[in-house]
Amino acid sequence: MVVSESKHVPPIVADAVVKSFRVPEERIHTLKERVLHPLRRTRHERFPALNGVSFEVKRGEFFGIAGRNGSGKSTLLKCLAGIYGVDHGRIWVKGRLSTFIELGVGFNPDLAAKDNVVMNGIMMGLSPREARARYDEVIDFAELREFEELKLKNYSSGMHVRLAFSVAIQVDADILLIDEVLAVGDAAFQQKCFDVFNRMRDEGRTIVFVTHDMGSLNRFCHRALLLERGSAVYMGDPHEVADRYLEINFGRQAAPPGDSDVRVGDGEARVVEAWVEDGRGQRCAAVQQGQQICIKALLRFAVQVQDPEASLYVLNDEHRAIVVATSARLHEASGSFQAGDEALFSFSFENVLAPGRYTPLLTLSHKGVGVDLMDRFEGALSFVVTGAEAMGGVIDLPVDVSISRDQKVLAERSSDPVPEELPR
Repeated sequence: MVVSESKHVPPIVADAVVKSFRVPEERIHTLKERVLHPLRRTRHERFPALNGVSFEVKRGEFFGIAGRNGSGKSTLLKCLAGIYGVDHGRIWVKGRLSTFIELGVGFNPDLAAKDNVVMNGIMMGLSPREARARYDEVIDFAELREFEELKLKNYSSGMHVRLAFSVAIQVDADILLIDEVLAVGDAAFQQKCFDVFNRMRDEGRTIVFVTHDMGSLNRFCHRALLLERGSAVYMGDPHEVADRYLEINFGRQAAPPGDSDVRVGDGEARVVEAWVEDGRGQRCAAVQQGQQICIKALLRFAVQVQDPEASLYVLNDEHRAIVVATSARLHEASGSFQAGDEALFSFSFENVLAPGRYTPLLTLSHKGVGVDLMDRFEGALSFVVTGAEAMGGVIDLPVDVSISRDQKVLAERSSDPVPEELPR
């Protein structure tokens, strides 16, 4: 790994990175086998984990790496961290790294939390005094104060991940490498971590994030890289990377705009038709700001499906999701549907969208977590939001603005003591 000194070079650059592993064709499992065949040579095959991967990450960028299991995501992250050397190609990294790649790496299970926090902080570049001074902040962020005297071997996996992440973010790192092990934490802690990500991004730090969750990819990343069998197959907008990811998962092409014959998903249910209604229940192609807007989708089932879930993404002209809603938040089940049944899903909200054109994207999935997708409907429907004036935001919330001469407030302010001028 080469550390660049130029201010103009991005903090991370990978150039034609190649990494492979030796996999034995035959394993020797017992000492008896070794004694009986002392001269037997174990033959190996080369498994290519990364095949000429090239990309760069800009300073202050939240960069996602997506791909199926075995695509090389974690291997690439470990190469960036310097854990693995590369066979060919080069990696440049400028800045202090903080890694959160594997759960519990560097922890001693026979030590309590405080000893592990101090020890890990020192390994990440803090002085012993700095590591001890930051202990309280680490343990409070991890919400483990009542378990601080407990040995780590008695911690649950969720407690481990909270402590490890808390240590990682306390290092004054320029670059943070995060693997999908973050999914071990509960929903509340994951949101807490994402808040930290946003703060770090605002501070100009660089984050590389490996994930299977296309929702998180779309929500947080500026750009993303898609890997498949060790090769970079696409890099660009997170939404487009998510589309390609779904195409690879289901082994078929996504539908071009306006074409409903070629679709993503297993086809056990389809969106037959989708439309937009205004506050009076009339179908429309344009909706005035401040009115109620309703997006409806008619579904038809090809087989029996239990409790299907529908999600809506309202995309702006930059293909960013401005409104996200899902039927999975309903407390009651959506019901059981037989082959040939139809159902109508409706998403209604007050139209506070900024003036412009929007494209609804609808997904229909089986109940559960992941990409168990039945259908994805996009490109055949769009609508326009009209308004008196575009203020420049992605939404236009009604805000009361006033200017007044409140004599009481002015009198109180004039009676306040004037602070003395500080000596220069």
